[in-house]
Amino acid sequence: MWKETTPEELNRNAFQMIGKDWLLVTAGTESSCNTMTASWGGAGVMWGKDVLYLVIRPQRYTKEFIDREERLSVCVLPETYRSVYGYLGRVSGRDEDKISKSGLTTAFTQGVPFFEEASVVFVCRKLFAQPYEADSFLDSSIIEKCYPDKDYHTLYICEIEKVLTKE
Repeated sequence: MWKETTPEELNRNAFQMIGKDWLLVTAGTESSCNTMTASWGGAGVMWGKDVLYLVIRPQRYTKEFIDREERLSVCVLPETYRSVYGYLGRVSGRDEDKISKSGLTTAFTQGVPFFEEASVVFVCRKLFAQPYEADSFLDSSIIEKCYPDKDYHTLYICEIEKVLTKE
């Protein structure tokens, strides 16, 4: 059973959820959606709103869904799903129906896809999107280390509209 809560009431460490537990970023409709694993991003307050900061590389198939839709979900799965995160990060939805092959159960709230197996679900509305540019990096070693192919992320700032947790 899902319980709706607020970001302030969520007793989870953002650094743990994003960098260690990892996330599934999912967008689309009931007829077609895609998901991807993410381990970079952030949480905070921007423009007086609780937000998640997401970064997506241009070649990711899920980016097409994120760009097309107004809303998306960000799910945190229990540790027992670590291999699912690996699979969903390795395989492209362009090549196969990776969601059905992952064994996850897609559900929808407000028309936004998420996964029943998640322990936490953030339903978000995009507020801002901007591609990174090489001349914006003040530390050029980041480009050398993280962008050898110059495939710079797009930064999305997304308002957290709803937080669901398992009861």
